[in-house]
Amino acid sequence: MGRRLNLHEVLCEALGSRNVYFQPPESIKMNYPAIVYERQNRDATPADNIEYLGAWVYQLTLIDKNPDSPILDRVLNLPSTRYVRSFKSDNLNHDVFLITY
Repeated sequence: MGRRLNLHEVLCEALGSRNVYFQPPESIKMNYPAIVYERQNRDATPADNIEYLGAWVYQLTLIDKNPDSPILDRVLNLPSTRYVRSFKSDNLNHDVFLITY
């Protein structure tokens, strides 16, 4: 859990605000721009039948009114981050990334 909280702080810094949410319930009112993230899977390297190196892969979604948000580049510059796709919903732009952390 400590690593996830560390990631949370890294995302807050990249966003420039505290509008970062980990698996938020639908009842929460989000402020935008925001980053929503959740665990996607586990990236592990086995050795001698045990997990030798392992890290969680998180899916991040940057939600912003601005389709050319400067936050995009800040998120992409985080180590082990790759861009997946984008879509528009409810008049908000969503950019999806995967990060191994």
